[in-house]
Parts: sequence; structure tokens; C-alpha cells
Amino acid sequence: MNPRLKRAPGLFLVGFMGSGKTTIGRKLAEELGWTFVDLDDDIEARENVAIGRIFEERGEAEFRRIESECLEARVKQIRASRPLVVSLGGGAYAQVSNRELIAASGVAIWLDCPFERIKRRVEGFTHRPLARDAETFRRLFAARQAAYALADYRVAIASDDPGEAAGEILKLEGLF
Repeated sequence: MNPRLKRAPGLFLVGFMGSGKTTIGRKLAEELGWTFVDLDDDIEARENVAIGRIFEERGEAEFRRIESECLEARVKQIRASRPLVVSLGGGAYAQVSNRELIAASGVAIWLDCPFERIKRRVEGFTHRPLARDAETFRRLFAARQAAYALADYRVAIASDDPGEAAGEILKLEGLF
């Protein structure tokens, strides 16, 4: 366990798709000497299929069930004192049961990225099923803000430099 950590052996990065959770998470884990985990990668590995296909063939409810089970598996590792930086999918923190699980085993950090930056980042990507319709995408962004605001910490994403955001996280008062 990192001796600098005061609060929890698990850091969970939350925020909307395209906010930089994976890129920043990798950088943060590297800085801490921890293991990085992308929950979406866990889901795809477990199901042996792309997330987009899970949405298309099984629906969002089934995807969310699988997502929660994968989160539970990672929380078990954290509770066994294996420090992890976990990047959650954009909708994972919107689920009450997932927030409760995270609160009991780690710290949630909201990567608050402006909508226009997110929109620019995800344009042209077809692997994001919830980003295919522009108006639905904008409404979903707005709807999830209240859930993200429940995170333990908020880090404003002001640039595309993951090192800058990782540095801001490392400076969070009371965390390290």
C-alpha cells in the first residue's frame, strides 16, 4: 500500500465518456506505483465482446448488471489491500449501488470536463453507443452531472494534458 495514502486503497475516476478517465488513470497509477484498471476493458474481456455489441444485442440493463459485477470483483481486490486506480464507464457512477460500493471501499474523483471538449474528443468514434445521437448525448451529459457531483472530489479538466490532471489529483487535500 502506498504510505502517502490516507483515505483508501482504491481511487475511482468518474465522469462522462471522453472526460479522460482512462488516460488520466494510467498516468495517475504510474505516478503512485499502483495498478491501473479500466472497468470497460474488464467487461469486454469477461464477455469476450465489445461494449457496443453488448448494448445492441442485450440492452443497457444487462450491460449495467455486468458492469456492477466487474466493479464488485475489483472492489474485492481493493479490500484485500491491493491498491488500484479504477476508471469507470460514464454511467457506472450514476447507479446508486455502484456509488455505495465505491464509498465503502475507496474514493471517487470526478473528472469534470466541459461538454464541448468531450464532444470534440468523441466525434467520429463509433464504439460509443450512447454518443451516436448528438441531442441524446447532450441530454445524457446533463442528466449525469448530479450523480458525478456526489463524488468525494472534483477535478476540473482544463486541458488535454493527462499529467496536469494527475498532478491535480495528487495535490488533493486529505487524500494523500
